[in-house]
Amino acid sequence: MRHISLRQFLCSAVVVSLLAVPGSGPAYGFDTAAQSAWVYDMTTHTVLMDKNGNVPVPPASMSKLMTIYMLLEALRDGRVTMETTFGVSSRAREMTARGGSTMYLQEGDRPTVRDLLYGMIVNSGNDACIVVAEGLAGSEEAFSAQMTARGRELGMEHSNFANSSGWPDPSHRMSMRDLGILSRILIEEFPEHYPMFAETSYNYKDRAPANAANRNPLLRLGVGADGLKTGHTSEAGYGLVGSVKQGERRIIFAFSGTASDKARAEEAERITSWAFRQFSLKTLAKSGVRLAEAPVHLGEVNAVGLVPAEDIRVLLPAIAQGDLKAEVVYSGPFSAPIAAGTVLGEVVIEVPELGTTRVPLLAEADVAKGGFWVRLKAAASALQDRYLGDEAPAS
Repeated sequence: MRHISLRQFLCSAVVVSLLAVPGSGPAYGFDTAAQSAWVYDMTTHTVLMDKNGNVPVPPASMSKLMTIYMLLEALRDGRVTMETTFGVSSRAREMTARGGSTMYLQEGDRPTVRDLLYGMIVNSGNDACIVVAEGLAGSEEAFSAQMTARGRELGMEHSNFANSSGWPDPSHRMSMRDLGILSRILIEEFPEHYPMFAETSYNYKDRAPANAANRNPLLRLGVGADGLKTGHTSEAGYGLVGSVKQGERRIIFAFSGTASDKARAEEAERITSWAFRQFSLKTLAKSGVRLAEAPVHLGEVNAVGLVPAEDIRVLLPAIAQGDLKAEVVYSGPFSAPIAAGTVLGEVVIEVPELGTTRVPLLAEADVAKGGFWVRLKAAASALQDRYLGDEAPAS
């Protein structure tokens, strides 16, 4: 295994200068009032903050994101369309009488999938969630079991769903990291439907103008926010799952356990400001640009260029704490023939406390086997090394 300093090979002066930029810890100089929080930069796949991120907590209405996901998945699979209608059971209607968020469905209504998506996303309707659960799985109990199983398949290791709406239940739990994972999946897998999360109001059949407004406080601040969901119960406190895009970067975050609606709004804005102002996106090298050469055995040439498979992009903190480290790693020499695009190594970049970025390095070009004279020269060299080794005096 060869470890070669990236500084030895980088061709770009811009890149070399960036290697001298120091790094800092993910929460250096910043703390959150939330009891648990997880902040993630989607552009570079970097976790910026993890405060009790894997601790299962009551998610309140933030868990509606899973119900929304299940409906969008059914839509993608062709099991429903946007115009498919569901019936409203007495159980769904009774949720309005129990208090909490609602889109004010009544028995006899036939809301469409589109109505129900807006009712869950914008109105946070508990009644809409039960209609979806019963419409897709026959009962809320069966749907909750499906949610838990599907969540495991999606990598949500600390989530268990007892209902479709986030109604308080001692076994209904999610971690902030799981909510972040789910948010990333919603954004990446359903780009045609994700803009619904940025809608600021929805009033089903003009029944509830007082409950029509989206509760996400970031949507009204002009900071690039376009989702996702708030939550509140007396047990959970006030929480929020947010997504904000500024320039090339998108961050998602989830937090829980703030003391009031006002505190939640303030914390959401603080996290957004910190994530964008304390970290900058840098491109260290472009895909296809040679970073190093690796030796080739019995090839028509004796070395092959190594180029990154993709642009090498990292977040660099604004406040210094330690040095960024970067190196090219490969095992060599490589035997010819070598096809262009073959993975031969990787670039490993470490930013203190922000983790490690690994980008595969590919062969820049084809390398054919060497001809007769190349093989003869290699054989002669091997014999010479062996002869000299046999004749070398003992020490």
